[in-house]
Amino acid sequence: MRLITYRSSIVLATLPFLLYHRSGQAQSQTSSTAIHQTGRTTDTTENTTTSNSAVTHHRTRAQRDLAPSRSEEIRVFGGGSTRQMVTISSAELSRAAPGTSAMKMLQRLPSVNFMSADPFGAYEWSTRMTVRGFDQDQLGFTLDDIPLGPMEYDSERGLNINRAIISENIRRTTVSQGAGSVEVPSSSNLGGTIQFYSGDPEMKQGGTLQQTFGSNSTFRTFARYDSGALNRSGTRFYIAYAHSTLDKWKGSGRNEYDQINAKLVQPFGENTTWTTFFDWSSRKEIDYQDLSMNYINVLGSNWDNYYPNYAAAYHAAQGQFSSQVAKTNDPMDAAYYAGSGLRRDFVGSTTINTRLGHGLEWRTTGYAIADNGFSTWVTPYESSPNGAPLAMQGRNEYGRRFGFNSHITWKTKRNEFHAGIWYENNDYEQDRALWEEPVLGQGAPLSPYTWRNPRSAFMNEWDYAFNTNTFQFYMADTYHILPNLQINAGFKTLIDTTHSHVILNNPAFTGQSSLPDGGLTAEAPALPQISGNWKITRNDEFFFDISKNMSGYDFSGWNQGSAFGTTDASAFAAQERNLRPQTAWVYEAGYRMHRKWFDGLITGYRVNFANRLIALAEGTIINSVSTVQNVGSVTMNGLELSGTVHFPHHISLYNSFSWNRETYDNNYNTASGEVRVRGKQAPNMPMLMWKSQLTYRYKGLTFDIDENYVGHRYVDYMNTVSAPHYFITNLGVRYDFGSFGILKNLNLQLNVYNLLDQHWIAVVGEEGNPVQGDYQSFMPGAPRQFFGTLAAHF
Repeated sequence: MRLITYRSSIVLATLPFLLYHRSGQAQSQTSSTAIHQTGRTTDTTENTTTSNSAVTHHRTRAQRDLAPSRSEEIRVFGGGSTRQMVTISSAELSRAAPGTSAMKMLQRLPSVNFMSADPFGAYEWSTRMTVRGFDQDQLGFTLDDIPLGPMEYDSERGLNINRAIISENIRRTTVSQGAGSVEVPSSSNLGGTIQFYSGDPEMKQGGTLQQTFGSNSTFRTFARYDSGALNRSGTRFYIAYAHSTLDKWKGSGRNEYDQINAKLVQPFGENTTWTTFFDWSSRKEIDYQDLSMNYINVLGSNWDNYYPNYAAAYHAAQGQFSSQVAKTNDPMDAAYYAGSGLRRDFVGSTTINTRLGHGLEWRTTGYAIADNGFSTWVTPYESSPNGAPLAMQGRNEYGRRFGFNSHITWKTKRNEFHAGIWYENNDYEQDRALWEEPVLGQGAPLSPYTWRNPRSAFMNEWDYAFNTNTFQFYMADTYHILPNLQINAGFKTLIDTTHSHVILNNPAFTGQSSLPDGGLTAEAPALPQISGNWKITRNDEFFFDISKNMSGYDFSGWNQGSAFGTTDASAFAAQERNLRPQTAWVYEAGYRMHRKWFDGLITGYRVNFANRLIALAEGTIINSVSTVQNVGSVTMNGLELSGTVHFPHHISLYNSFSWNRETYDNNYNTASGEVRVRGKQAPNMPMLMWKSQLTYRYKGLTFDIDENYVGHRYVDYMNTVSAPHYFITNLGVRYDFGSFGILKNLNLQLNVYNLLDQHWIAVVGEEGNPVQGDYQSFMPGAPRQFFGTLAAHF
């Protein structure tokens, strides 16, 4: 197989470390930086609405941008954390082109691999994240105590951060790479957690206007108004709006995004704060085509769907292909007419944070989330009643989640006790149907931008409803044995129950007289966690963490690659009796050091999975057959090395190296025989990654250049086909002009993604993974992209 040629970067290849922001030689050892490999003195969930928020949030955003405060950014290698944790501040998020996903910014961290076909990381179908060897559906995500589930494309169990908050309103992001704290509300995190925190409204009235232009006719506007303190108690709010339009970087189609955020903060005296947050999001995305390595080698990485050329798709459905497409191993699936994803979401939450007495604090958050989605693709495997060889196949989804979590903290001289509960009820419905496309020359094809009612379809295929109840209780204690030695111990109880109900089954389509219908429960009375930190000197410390986690069961409609998506009722009945939830024991230990000129970290880890469930993809991506298989135990080992060098003259350099080996411990059996996967590397996971960033900052000028190396990634479980390794270099330059009249901190920013214009495979496994061989589950990354932004605060 011909491999795509990749050029490695000359710019940073000789640099031994990757550099992060340090504003000058005169800064103290605890000065703030953009990315922190850090810990906290306690392992609690941070909350942005503290009782003294009326005092601490007294500066305008313009002032914060000019001089980031330590309240925004945790100290470098802050000391005291009993697990490996990293925080990215709003200062670091602001260096990316506006509209860039907060998840994409995490790719600069050790062992984090973020995949996306577009430069912003906004095209949600293509976005995937792995942390160490944990896939995205094995992680837990939250926003201000709102559980976001595993942030899958379809919103069965959660919501993507891009739809939950505008990226400019995120204040910081905290990543726990190994295992999250027991108090994080999540039923999916076999491994780490990623917690996003929104900023509060400003105490001073003002606002922000920001305009971005760039490649692919990118046009993005962001506007925010802060009311300032409306009274002596500190009542204040903000409202923000973002609008984006951009063309696909290949093929045809225009993606549109609109989003509104609002937040209200109301202090009550010195000890209590009430906060309310609201988000509305609307997205219309035209899909890039999923490719196989065969398609990439024969047709090139710029190959895409036929849209808007309906005639070409029509003829292809009749078996009339171009000469080049005919050379592929599957001409029918090389391209379709069009695919799209339409989403509309609402998020609301309210939080009370109060001090109940000396050392005693209580925080409670209630939330509600509503999701509506419509995904389309025009299939050549289904004909329309009018005789056209094409039909639009669409999947509707409707989700409604509500819940609450409550935490109490009691601090004594040597102990910090934490306890809390989380409850969520999740109603979710998913259906699929077919709509008629026109005979060629007898009308316009159906628009992929338009929502369609299942009642107008000429065939309804199936309709599923699910109800999930999740309950979690936790207790933990951090005991300070000595001033420099602490132990954290705790556990959580987790019960996650899902019941399915078949609303509609069309045997003419499914071939089944009845579809699976029933319930699955994942429960664990006590999932333990113990961790510790020993600060052997003022600047050196050891830490360790041991924890056990369990994941609830995935659910989705018929034949959609989950435990509930089996093709017949008898197979599901067997799963109800025999299926066991996935669990993982996570072990990690590390050493942190801090010097005036250098910060360093080394972490080793091991994970033992049990009852590992994998989804096997077969057939075409339109007529796929997905099955769930228990492959038994899986073992993962890994190592992380990272360091930041602080040079004089406003320069810093950061570099990280990570190695991960995740292999299956057993072979497994299917109806076709034994599959010999023992010792094989898990698909989609790179074994080697290297991250580097060089930053220079002087007065109003900020310059940074970063590079990511990602090793090869297998697409199949037998490790026969892989995406080659790649180097990607990005450049950012920003200049702050200061104030001009009512305008505060006028600034101009330029971002260049893929500076060296590499040809690379960004995404692996978005359509699932086969047992062996090539599969239509790759997406190339964008070529070099330019974006410019002008922003002002008032």
